[in-house]
Amino acid sequence: MNEGGFDNESFIIGLSLAISSSLFIGSSFIIKKVALKKVTSLGITRAAAGGYAYLKQWIWWLGLLTMGVGEAANLLAYAFAPAALVTPLGALSVLVAAILSSRFLQEKLNFIGKIGCFLCVIGSIIFVIHSPKNEEIHSFSELSKKLTDYVFLSYVLIIFIMTFIVKTVFVPRFGNTNVTVYLLICSSVGSLTVVFCKGVALAIKDTISSDVNNLTNFMFWLLLFMSILCIIVQMNYLNKALDIFNTSVVTPIYYVMFTILVIIASGILFREWEHMKTEDILGCICGFLILMIAVFTLNAFKDFKVAFKDFKLNSEQQFGTNVSTSHSVSPKNTIVLFKIFNTSPIIKKVVENDSFILLSIIFILKVVSLLIVDIILYT
Repeated sequence: MNEGGFDNESFIIGLSLAISSSLFIGSSFIIKKVALKKVTSLGITRAAAGGYAYLKQWIWWLGLLTMGVGEAANLLAYAFAPAALVTPLGALSVLVAAILSSRFLQEKLNFIGKIGCFLCVIGSIIFVIHSPKNEEIHSFSELSKKLTDYVFLSYVLIIFIMTFIVKTVFVPRFGNTNVTVYLLICSSVGSLTVVFCKGVALAIKDTISSDVNNLTNFMFWLLLFMSILCIIVQMNYLNKALDIFNTSVVTPIYYVMFTILVIIASGILFREWEHMKTEDILGCICGFLILMIAVFTLNAFKDFKVAFKDFKLNSEQQFGTNVSTSHSVSPKNTIVLFKIFNTSPIIKKVVENDSFILLSIIFILKVVSLLIVDIILYT
């Protein structure tokens, strides 16, 4: 047994459950999408128009079952591995959905999307290598005591107060114009969902592996009730965000906010970071940044028609002009970058204003993320 509460076997089981959870959840999106497309092809009222014909499709129920299996695996993963490891690996479901959509939904995965998939895998590997593998809580009884800690109770109180203020003050004013309003509510409440679900999973695990029956414990039922309540609130505001704003905007912002708050909440309660070395903490930060870039890339550029040949910046045929074949960076070379992303109205506006800031940030983030991978893997 390690210094904390996880041994190598438990960590591997938790990691396997987290990865399998992402596989099932990512697949479920595609399976349900196939059913919805079938309903649309039959000329029946689609779900977006208030129809429920998809409930008659066995494929849709298969997708729902697949998602249920994935969520169950995710819940069990929290009993074996730190929440700070399980939650960020949810990015793999985005990777799975992107790959399967190109295969079964004929949604082509462009070159930038493939880069995003690569970064998603690399970021996950780095995060797993450096993630916290120990925590101070060994049993459900210890967890029950930690839940009464004033630091964690203060965090819960802050979340409740913040949620109330955002709901009453900011939602009526900015809910339909600012995506972060709804996402702040579902991310903050979602961080409590993870903590409560981990407590439920730990109680079930202890009940199975020991003689103590935690199912008769009041704390177990309180955590279960709070988990269900938080999930309802979380899903309600997430659906509102998805209904108003583009998925490519909601997904990366929600992933970042949710993951950061989960790491904070689990760190306060489970003390998963106390025994980590400085290089492991930096490795986790790098891995998370790469995952963040990967999720952003997969969602923001999924509809762009970009091929590898569009990145040949020294081609003399670009824009029908002669571009220098030297390796030095010229203004004409930078213009080619805009051709790659010219399907976006935002990028077009940036081009019209002669501003290179947005694309420079995107390009630098990609280069830096790859350099981080090289540094971590080869030092």
